[in-house]
Amino acid sequence: METTRRSFLAGLLAASACPTPSWADVGSPAFLSAARQRDGAFALFGLAADGAHLFEIPLPARGHAAAAHPYQPIAVAFARRPGTFAVVIDCSTGHEIKRLLAPAGRHFYGHGVFSGDGALLFTTENDFEQAEGRIGVWDVARGYQRVAEFSSGGVGPHDIKLMPDGQSLVIANGGIETHPDSGRTKLNIPTMQPNLSYVSLEGMVLDQVGHGAARRLASIRHLAVRGDGQVAIGCQWQGSLADEPLVYTHNRGADLTAVPLPQQSVDFGGYIGSIAYAADGQMIAATSPRGNVVLLHDLRTAVSSVVSQADVSGVAAAQDGLVLTTGEGLLLKGTGAGLSTVAAADVQWDNHLVALNT
Repeated sequence: METTRRSFLAGLLAASACPTPSWADVGSPAFLSAARQRDGAFALFGLAADGAHLFEIPLPARGHAAAAHPYQPIAVAFARRPGTFAVVIDCSTGHEIKRLLAPAGRHFYGHGVFSGDGALLFTTENDFEQAEGRIGVWDVARGYQRVAEFSSGGVGPHDIKLMPDGQSLVIANGGIETHPDSGRTKLNIPTMQPNLSYVSLEGMVLDQVGHGAARRLASIRHLAVRGDGQVAIGCQWQGSLADEPLVYTHNRGADLTAVPLPQQSVDFGGYIGSIAYAADGQMIAATSPRGNVVLLHDLRTAVSSVVSQADVSGVAAAQDGLVLTTGEGLLLKGTGAGLSTVAAADVQWDNHLVALNT
C-alpha cells in the first residue's frame, strides 16, 4: 500500500513539473495563416513577426481563417465556405487533435473564436434548410464535444469575434442565403438584410444594427475589434459595382458609420477581404484582393488613403503597426506612409492573417 501511495505522489509531482504547453513552446508565433503550397497542397503556417516559418502543418483542403486558443498552442483551421470540417491542431506536434464536422444540414462559414478562458469554441454556421445562421458551441475539455448552439441573429454569419468584455460576441451576418444544392449562388439578393449582432456567450441577442434600405446590399463579412469595443467592418457589395462605402465602424448603441473614401478614385471590385486595427487602434486597414488595393484610414484625422498592392488580403495588427499578406507570397509591413516588404515565400497566402497575443 505504501509503495502505491509513493507511486501516486510521484506521479502528481511529475505532472506538476510538466506545465501545460504554451505558444512559447512553438516559438511564440506572431501570426497564423493558411496557404497553398507550390505543389498544390494546403497547410497552416505559424509565422514570426519577420515572416519566418515557425511551423507548417498540412491541411486536408483549402483553409480560410483560423481560431487560436488564447494560451495553449492549439489552432482550429476552418475550411473555406461552404466547408463542413474544421481541424483542431496541436501546433507543438503538428498532430490533428480532432476534426469537427458540421451537423447534418449545416456548413461552416470559415471562421470561429475561442472564449477568453479557452474553454469554449464558437463557430459560424449555415442552417441551409431553414435559411438561418447558427453559432455552434464546442466544449474544449470534453474533447471539442458540441454542447450547444444558438441563433446568430441573422442570415449568413461569416466572421465572429470575442468582445473585450469577454462575455459577448460580435457576429457579421452577411444577409445572404445560400444552399449547397446551388453551390455559391446567392439566393435572396432582392430581400437580403445584413446586420451586425452582439450576442452573449449564452446566445442572447444584446444589440443589432443594419445599414438601412439604401445600403442593404453591403453584405457585412469581416470584423476587427478595438480594445475599447469599437468594431471595424468590411463589406462586400452585392449590386452593380458602384462607388459605395464598404468599410464602417460601430460603437454599441449607435448607427453604423461609413469610413470616408479617399479623394482619389478607387475600385474595390465590390469586395473587402480582411480588416484590422493597427496596434495603437488609431488606424484601420481594409484589403481588397479584387481591387488590388489597401484602404488605410487614420481615425485621428478622419483621412483615408489607398495603396496599390497585387492580390492583397490578409491583414493583422503587429507591435509596430500592421502586417499584410498577399496571394503572391509576400508579407508586408503597413504604416500611414504605405507598404514595405518584410519577407517573401513560395506560397499563396489565403484570405486571413490571424494575430496571436503571445
